[in-house]
Amino acid sequence: MNTSLVFTFIGADRPGLVERIAEQISAHQGSWQESRMVELAGQFAGIARVTVASDQTESLRRALQALSSEGLEITLQNSDSKVSSQRVKPCKLSVVGNDRPGIVHEISRALKLHQINVVEMSSNVTSAAMSGDTLFEALAQVELPATVNRDQLEDALDSIADQLSLDILVE
Repeated sequence: MNTSLVFTFIGADRPGLVERIAEQISAHQGSWQESRMVELAGQFAGIARVTVASDQTESLRRALQALSSEGLEITLQNSDSKVSSQRVKPCKLSVVGNDRPGIVHEISRALKLHQINVVEMSSNVTSAAMSGDTLFEALAQVELPATVNRDQLEDALDSIADQLSLDILVE
């Protein structure tokens, strides 16, 4: 029987970080299933899901945690692979506007109030082409419950967009 593990890691960016983690997973006959990784401000961070034979789970945990001696912080969790029975509709949410504190907080609060789950999100700050102003951009994959009132959601997001001078689009 296999166990699914989800783990996060972070360490100073340098060549070979992913290889060191993959080496330990391979040494324990684990299988890398999915991951997201990125370098931010000199740190390399990621989240990954692997499967491993149940009798190898604890030794893999110890091997990955031993990488702390190489400057990697790793946190592991057993994966709960239960699928929600609630019907959801996948949507994309895009946000663009002048950067300012509170954008993610306001949008995530509106999503929470409508019981909308964020599945994946990326954001960055760039310079506007013509003015050079600092722009905040975000793209999120979200799941709308079948019970969500789309008009109420769009009204809430429009209110935030007006308040913060943003363009928010739900596709």
